[in-house]
Amino acid sequence: MQIYDSHTHLNSEEFITDVPKYLKRAAELGVTKMTIVGSNTQLNTDAIKLAHQYPELVAAVGWHPEDSKNYTPEKEAELEIQLADDRVRALGEIGLDYHWDTSPQDTQRKVFARQIAIAKEVGKPIVVHNRDAFDDTYRIIKEAGIQDIGGVMHSFNGDPEWLKKFLDLGMHISYSGVASFKNAHEVHDSVRATPLDVMMVETDAPYLTPEPHRGEQNEPGFTRYTVEAIAKERDTTPDEIAAATYHNAEEFYHIEEV
Repeated sequence: MQIYDSHTHLNSEEFITDVPKYLKRAAELGVTKMTIVGSNTQLNTDAIKLAHQYPELVAAVGWHPEDSKNYTPEKEAELEIQLADDRVRALGEIGLDYHWDTSPQDTQRKVFARQIAIAKEVGKPIVVHNRDAFDDTYRIIKEAGIQDIGGVMHSFNGDPEWLKKFLDLGMHISYSGVASFKNAHEVHDSVRATPLDVMMVETDAPYLTPEPHRGEQNEPGFTRYTVEAIAKERDTTPDEIAAATYHNAEEFYHIEEV
């Protein structure tokens, strides 16, 4: 079984000083490729650095909604340079976060829309963060149009009605450890309703640790448990989910071009 962790943060302080250890532990659980996702100047830089150091990694760079208050023309110019790197396969994570609300909502919306425009200019897909902001996230993606570049709703936590709306926009859907939570009933419903050819899996490590390790620090290898949880919900085998999501992630991130 080979598993692709489509969204993880080995560039975070929890992992950055001991990356080989976490890559080894991931491989032991069948997780053999990953996309390292940035969210500000430092994390974007470190994501690219890791992608150049390890052939099983690629990077996504962008400005997270929590950091959007710090997005300036100078930061945008820097982002455009980073996007030209051949190990950078997507623009993200970008989007809206009305839960923590650390940046003004109007600023979040402007920076989100601007980064989608940049993604369309450079021809790279978007990785979307959405927390407590379904209506505005959907509206901005719909108005911008991403059919030519593609996009993924990372750590999707909506019900099947929202699932259909984002699928109709041409988005892929990625599930994190939330899919393994016993009381995440709406997510379970969406897991069963998601077409397998647009599904991906992720850890979002160090966050959202799946069962049976909930309460511990998450790490990329734990993508395996999300695969197993999804297989159980869909009454199929982990091998089938792993193979499909691995293929989808490679295609989404254009791994054959790396």
